[in-house]
Amino acid sequence: MMDQIRYPIGQFQPQNNLSNDEIINLIKQIPELTKRLNTLLYGLEQYQLETPYRQNGWTIRQVVHHLADNDMNAYLRFKRGLTENNPLANSYREDSWGELMDYKKLPVENSLSLLQILHHRFFVLLNELSIEEYKRTIQTEVLGRITLETAIQRFIWHNKHHAAQIENLIRRENWKET
Repeated sequence: MMDQIRYPIGQFQPQNNLSNDEIINLIKQIPELTKRLNTLLYGLEQYQLETPYRQNGWTIRQVVHHLADNDMNAYLRFKRGLTENNPLANSYREDSWGELMDYKKLPVENSLSLLQILHHRFFVLLNELSIEEYKRTIQTEVLGRITLETAIQRFIWHNKHHAAQIENLIRRENWKET
């Protein structure tokens, strides 16, 4: 049960050698990510934003701020992958970042605005790439050497993963229709 709460859409499983149409389908999902998050968060009260999505987990507020930080990092790693030869994609201590005051104090609207702008920039960038550019690689600590094709799949999975955590909490608590 805990695994279902922690990973409501399952663990990340990349697909290799995507077709051009499959990549286009991935890119088309990006504008919907922030829309879904906005819809989920609309009307939630402050105490609800301070509720952890699971026992010993982050609050909704922390998850939203994490998404903004993670997506900024992902965007920069992706751009480095386009402009450098297999660069090291630096990681960060997301657990420690989640305890910083901006995660605990800033309104979620700050990160939602950031995500909307960042996702638009990423969408524009991705639409101009050739299928060969998606074969470029970055080196990560967690996944090892991955293609940009895998990186974009992980980007979308990560957003959907956290949105599903929030949605499941809202359903479990019966806060609103989702």
